[in-house]
Amino acid sequence: MEGAIAAMKQLGAVIIDPAELPPSGPYSDSEMEVLLYEFKADLNAYLGGLAPNVPPPPPPPVHSLKELIEFNEKNRAEEMPRFGQDLLLKAAAKGPLTEKAYLDALAKNHRLAQDEGIDAAMNKNQLDAIVAPTTGPAQLLDLLWGDRDTGGSTSPAAVAGYPSITVPLGQIKGLPVGISFFGRAWSEPKLIKIAFGFEQATNARQPPRFLRTVSQ
Repeated sequence: MEGAIAAMKQLGAVIIDPAELPPSGPYSDSEMEVLLYEFKADLNAYLGGLAPNVPPPPPPPVHSLKELIEFNEKNRAEEMPRFGQDLLLKAAAKGPLTEKAYLDALAKNHRLAQDEGIDAAMNKNQLDAIVAPTTGPAQLLDLLWGDRDTGGSTSPAAVAGYPSITVPLGQIKGLPVGISFFGRAWSEPKLIKIAFGFEQATNARQPPRFLRTVSQ
């Protein structure tokens, strides 16, 4: 990341570091609430719009979240040998997007991630964009303890509903990592220009090698 910042400075960018965002903890609950409501609505809209014979058998077609859950239960040994479908069940229990619980959670997300988050940081520091590592390198699945999250920067833009673009940053022990550029609403043209310029200047992408293990 230090190399990426140096490269951007060489290209003429003015870097304000740090330009801190508020922590994501205050909206972690409302973020999940919105996700569950919208997941149900959008998945039902997608599956409901498929042709009657899509997907072709096998398996039999599913055209709603309810049918998807039922299919998974009937084929538990094949579909869920290690994990359940907790998030699908929680989403199925939600109502329409007109419910007060959804609207309140969405408003909280926007206040914290937009007004008091990205917009506040960009206004305070007079920024064109915010740049941060996307996530840490991928980790092995742990069937006992679950994912070992190494942190990342994807939540603020996602919760705000603001644009974010990720391009290759490099590799850590053979595993690819990315760099994200995000900003306020409707800033896609500016973000694409910045991300494209960074890509062309650094040429950081390396083709995948499908390694059996990471380098030491």
